[in-house]
Amino acid sequence: MLPLGAVLHRVIIAMIERHFDIPFVAGLALREKQIQQNYRPIIAVHKWFARRPGTLFRALLLSEFIDEPVSLSYYRGQSLKGTRIFDPFMGGGTTMVEANRLGCSVTGCDINPMSWWVVRQELGSLDVDEYVREGMRIRTALELEVGELYRTRCVRCGDKNASAKYFLWVKTQQCTECGEAVDLFSNYLLAEDARHPKNVIVCGHCGELYETDDRKKPSPCPSCHHKHTTRFTAKRNHVLCRHCGADNQYCNGTVPEHRLFAIEYHCGPCAGTKGRLFKRPDAADFAKAEDAERRLRKVRTRFVPEDAIPNGDETERLHRWGYAHYREMFNARQLLGLELSCRLISKVTNQSIREALATNLSDLLRYQNMLCRYDAMALKSLDVFSVHGFPIGLVQCESNLLGIEHPARGTPVGSGGWLNMIEKFAKAKRYCDRPFEIRMERGRKVEVLMPGEWIGEQRNGSRPLEIREIDLRCGDATEAQLGAGEFDAVFTDPPYFGNVQYAELMDFCFVWLRKLAGLPHGEFDGLSTRHANELTGNVSMGRDLAHFTEGLGATFRKSARSLKAGRPLAFTYHHNRLDAYMPVVVAILDANLVCSGSLPCPAEMGASIHINGTGSSIVDTVFVCRKTGRVPRRWLVTSPSELADLVRENVQQLIAGDVKPTKGDIRCIVFGHLARLAVWDLRHNWRRQEAATTKLARATEWIDDFGGVEPVILALGDDFRAAAAHQTWTVCESPNTIDEVPF
Repeated sequence: MLPLGAVLHRVIIAMIERHFDIPFVAGLALREKQIQQNYRPIIAVHKWFARRPGTLFRALLLSEFIDEPVSLSYYRGQSLKGTRIFDPFMGGGTTMVEANRLGCSVTGCDINPMSWWVVRQELGSLDVDEYVREGMRIRTALELEVGELYRTRCVRCGDKNASAKYFLWVKTQQCTECGEAVDLFSNYLLAEDARHPKNVIVCGHCGELYETDDRKKPSPCPSCHHKHTTRFTAKRNHVLCRHCGADNQYCNGTVPEHRLFAIEYHCGPCAGTKGRLFKRPDAADFAKAEDAERRLRKVRTRFVPEDAIPNGDETERLHRWGYAHYREMFNARQLLGLELSCRLISKVTNQSIREALATNLSDLLRYQNMLCRYDAMALKSLDVFSVHGFPIGLVQCESNLLGIEHPARGTPVGSGGWLNMIEKFAKAKRYCDRPFEIRMERGRKVEVLMPGEWIGEQRNGSRPLEIREIDLRCGDATEAQLGAGEFDAVFTDPPYFGNVQYAELMDFCFVWLRKLAGLPHGEFDGLSTRHANELTGNVSMGRDLAHFTEGLGATFRKSARSLKAGRPLAFTYHHNRLDAYMPVVVAILDANLVCSGSLPCPAEMGASIHINGTGSSIVDTVFVCRKTGRVPRRWLVTSPSELADLVRENVQQLIAGDVKPTKGDIRCIVFGHLARLAVWDLRHNWRRQEAATTKLARATEWIDDFGGVEPVILALGDDFRAAAAHQTWTVCESPNTIDEVPF
């Protein structure tokens, strides 16, 4: 038998700090975040916000538990059976899915019931073929009920059964002087000449649609011959009345009216036509919208929520526009179709299929509402959460509820319909049976199947039956019953202070889902997903930096006590402000942990609407924390110039992974290292009993004494100055000898 010391050494020799390969993982994560659904189809089960790359968490797991560089272990099927993983902030389930896929026993907590539901659907068993049959049966039933409301006449061939892909509506209001209707167009451009041969303009005089070569100086309208003008467009809450010239204000606290002004449609006989098909609505189109209103008035709705929209940081914008109840965010055709969908789903007898379809409806809501906008360049609907908030546009896009099937390819045309939901959900669940990774070979993406890996509670079709332990808890992780030394690792992506108000946004789906699927589940007993213990800054709920610090610290303490000796608590984090890292420093120290690594990795997509063109960072720091272990001596720098050398090395490593760090990215890398060094130096004299504000001040004081951020930036010189202000690494050779400091 080996002596105890040798056993411990073997246990911790496979470590993230040694085997994590920044260029390799950065390249994987960057490519995944460009089209995440192609790399991790399982995320299509339901929308969640700011999902971290599955490739990153797979790499962290393999780096910790497989004793070889992750670049060697990554593309082989692996089994970590017997390994127990905990995630106290499971969110969209990245940790749960990646660890479960590798055979680990997983335990996850989240205070938001929508998170619990989404992860449950990701990991739950499902007969996919039967699910697809039931989903298509519901779509067929809806076609019989409301299909006519989504048909329109083709202006090219006259076919009256063309499918309306998107109905486009503009907000209107009555002129305060003359009483005439005033359109609130921010501009008259309907479609750019990127995915359509020419620019499509809405005539502000007669409402006709016409094409023009120059969108900056459009030609006169061929119907009414008026010259194009922007004089009557809406901006800064003001619009001039075209009829009398009066200045009108909008966003006046009353729910806005909408006028249907354009339709993009799909016509089978005209499918070979170059470009898209647009039309001005005709009398039949208006009659169908009115018919939907009449039919809705006759329906005694059972599933349409009557809930009021509560006050909040994100919902305050809705209230300014006059939206007081969730149902006011939908038009009559949408409410009618959603109510009928819910009725059909509620009658499905198979529980797992019924709950899968209920999940589909919850996700479908993102496109079936009157806050969706139309992307004039991509020519598609932008779902309500495309900017992680409740944007109130002046032009809204209503998608076809049923979805449109391409007659030749059998694939969905457009987005936002039942056909789209069924197709992507089925693809997500089939991925669970045959997970793969994407590898670049000679510039081509190749799917690499992972033999022996699968996702879920039991393996479909296996004999004998294989079952994996999955423990999902809806609640505060600080109140979870966890055994001391129960877990081999904690991997998580905690909330970022002052970031997206997930609960306020997810209530939009929750108020529907709890009526459709919540009755058997106590997790859905509440009227909202909001909770006083959420760890985000929130002005309306009085949650400040101290609240965030106390909650994060309590969670880390609970998690650290549940860890086996020497095992990691690893988490991702980034924020554009240095003071938001101080709670991280305090929480790590309060948990009696040491930060043994701060590793950069891209975690978001620079092209995302809420990031593109800003100084925000897409690079997370992966903080690796342990109670005992070793840290490379060269990471323990003592001056801004030495820290600049480490940051420079990180930048070069990221560039080697095809990441092009911006100034914002580099600052976040610096923030991560400063937080790690603060933990290292403060750990011996840390007083956990002090107030959170005092501990935050101590962490800030250490950063100030070190010199702060600017001396590091100055020492980086051209490496910082040459970086882009708004949203590539040679690999630095590691020394042959391991020079590490024990703790």
